[in-house]
Amino acid sequence: MSKLYFYYSAMNAGKTTTLLQSAHNYHERGMRTLLFTPRVDGRYGTGVIASRIGLKADGRAFTADEDLLELTKADVEANGRLHCVLVDEAQFLTKVQVWQLTEIVDRLNIPVLAYGLRTDFRGELFEGSKYLLAWADTLTEIKTICHTGKKATMVVRVDEQGRAVTEGPQVEIGGNDRYVSVSRAEFKEITQGRKVLGPEIRGLGE
Repeated sequence: MSKLYFYYSAMNAGKTTTLLQSAHNYHERGMRTLLFTPRVDGRYGTGVIASRIGLKADGRAFTADEDLLELTKADVEANGRLHCVLVDEAQFLTKVQVWQLTEIVDRLNIPVLAYGLRTDFRGELFEGSKYLLAWADTLTEIKTICHTGKKATMVVRVDEQGRAVTEGPQVEIGGNDRYVSVSRAEFKEITQGRKVLGPEIRGLGE
């Protein structure tokens, strides 16, 4: 029986690397996959899924108004049986699109592996993550570490001086220069203005 899996974490935990490894495992066994990636995240080019350690694969870029169930059905009709659907940056899915993923599982009997952040820079759930947490069959946390040594569960958005940004649009694409994964305790210290993150913590050098 196929399932909907949600693998969630803070930033820089290796979500995309894990996705690409999963796709590779299917391909090694002669199985076909379909990779989805949100068009809004074009850091590496439209439709390119890339990890921090240099792994890359082409994916089907989608927008918020596209039907992932229909795209999957069209792929099957054009190319034959699919063994797995994988979704990168799944936090950017809409509620409707998460429901479409459940339909891919329940109606097409294709397993879906979705990878994404749980919360945004304010500590609030992304829409896609909210409904994946509610509707996925299996939830798995991919762990990463805060610079304090504790488990990182939150993401803080910072300005050029390393100070927390607490207002602004939920979606603002960026890397280590803009976002840092931290523990909940450290998140409080930074967002309440008691700490500033230096460039060495943000991976920008001394």
